[in-house]
Amino acid sequence: MNSAYIASIVNSTLRSTTPILLAALGCAICSRVGVFNIALEAQMLIACFCSIVVNYFTGSVILSVLAGIVSGALVGAVVAVLQVKYKAPDMVIGTSLNLLINGLTTFLLYMIFDVRGRLVDERLVPIYKINLPVIKDIPFLGRVLENLTIIDYLCYVIAIVLFIFLFKTVAGYRTLSVGINKAAAESLGTKGTRIQMWMVILSGALCGLGGTALSMGQVTMFTENMTSGRGFIAMAASSLGMSHPLLVIFSSLFFGLCQGIGVALQNVIKSQLTSALPYIATIVALVIFSRRTTSSGKLRKKG
Repeated sequence: MNSAYIASIVNSTLRSTTPILLAALGCAICSRVGVFNIALEAQMLIACFCSIVVNYFTGSVILSVLAGIVSGALVGAVVAVLQVKYKAPDMVIGTSLNLLINGLTTFLLYMIFDVRGRLVDERLVPIYKINLPVIKDIPFLGRVLENLTIIDYLCYVIAIVLFIFLFKTVAGYRTLSVGINKAAAESLGTKGTRIQMWMVILSGALCGLGGTALSMGQVTMFTENMTSGRGFIAMAASSLGMSHPLLVIFSSLFFGLCQGIGVALQNVIKSQLTSALPYIATIVALVIFSRRTTSSGKLRKKG
């Protein structure tokens, strides 16, 4: 294992982290306002599909990215109306939307393009890859940052902006107060339901951007069930990061690393085993996190 091989794994890790991080940030802001949103998978998958459809018919990357963000936000709006406004059960709404969008994208793929399984076309335009002028010539670092897209960089900026908003602004404190005690926040004039609905819609937009990065990032195509559980991995990353935007970066990088290692090992181990690595890591990480949380709770009670 030489430095070039390690650099390629780190590069793969960064690319794999992007959709997980964006969805995890969406999950984190929902958790911060007291909404349990498990429709992340649906929000990402509809964005994967809509961005590719717009890309196919317009050839515009900007319109495709906007289509992904808007489509994710629309699914988020459905979640906001049903769960927040009408108090529908979160498990029922989330599971129903995940199944609905999975079936709907499969159906529309056949109806619009008359294909099954996947859509690959030479007319599809990928997101422009960025190779930094000076850094690209540095042996190790140049390979690590090779062919990343603007979204790969933007996701970390979004995490920092969310941190500043939530913990450094008055509006952010009001948002956090809704998740801590909605009734008390509303007694002081804060519109709790409205804040929750807007945060869920923002969550959908972030998931939409993550889905767009997945379908138009390193590969430009759409396949049925393209997200492959990344929405649920993002929920795990949000839990491990304790719904804190900066901590979520590191937990998402952990799962991105698992995917990067899985890709690197495909030439050595059967792909069926390597593709299962991120999900095994998710289970193990959640078990460890749960045990540590339980132990901390017991120590506090004894103290």
